Amino acid sequence: MKTRSIGIWAAALWLLVTTSATGQGQLGALAPANLSKPRPKPPFDLTGTWLHDNSGGPNSWRFIPPTFKLTPEAQAHYDASQKAAKEGKVYRDDIGQCWPAGMPLIMTRVWPIAMIQLPTVIYMISGFMNSLRIIYLDGRSHSDPDVVVRSFNGESIGRWEGDTLVVDTKYFVGHHHWMDQGGSSIPASDQLHIIERMRLVNNGRVLEIEYTMTDPKSWEGEWKMTKRWNRVDDTDIAEVECWPDLNDHMRSTSSSSQIR
Repeated sequence: MKTRSIGIWAAALWLLVTTSATGQGQLGALAPANLSKPRPKPPFDLTGTWLHDNSGGPNSWRFIPPTFKLTPEAQAHYDASQKAAKEGKVYRDDIGQCWPAGMPLIMTRVWPIAMIQLPTVIYMISGFMNSLRIIYLDGRSHSDPDVVVRSFNGESIGRWEGDTLVVDTKYFVGHHHWMDQGGSSIPASDQLHIIERMRLVNNGRVLEIEYTMTDPKSWEGEWKMTKRWNRVDDTDIAEVECWPDLNDHMRSTSSSSQIR
């Protein structure tokens, strides 16, 4: 009976996900009728393998903490993370427990990202925990907030503005989701909203993304930064699994984050 209940729940969830993702009457991104619609040629094609520029400073793989005011709850997390770092501990390392990194962290891991661009959609596949990010390009609007299924990577809708791809991402989960891994420990809430302005520079060899992020539950105003990725033609992504029992050496400051 329990198995049957799980099966019914899974089927209902699948129906809800597919309905909210495509919307009423919206063709799926891979539907032949959608792919074959006449569209202007895009300014660039991101298809390829990309590696985050980890040269340090603003290009560091971490999202550097903002210089503006955090909310009291977020400030408490940040202060606790700094205290833990001084004690040689990791504060609330949910990624170490194999929770998804989510946006924006998924974009700045040390592992490469494979991008596949089609007329209607861009698939970004990270080797880190086999994460998938989807950016729709077929003119759809964001899903109805009353029925959307929130996720760690959110719902991304892209549009072209000249030679720039503007991506609007929202509808994130509000638990076990952080703006950084251990280092800043600023939480990302269900109110996180990310605007990315993507463009290719250096003859198409460098992807530059300007981030504008807001989250009224965690900080005031806009958090802005720019990061870069290099095209790597001699690299493929590989499957990178997360095994919690291999991470039990981590010293966590929270009993809820212990691996054991």
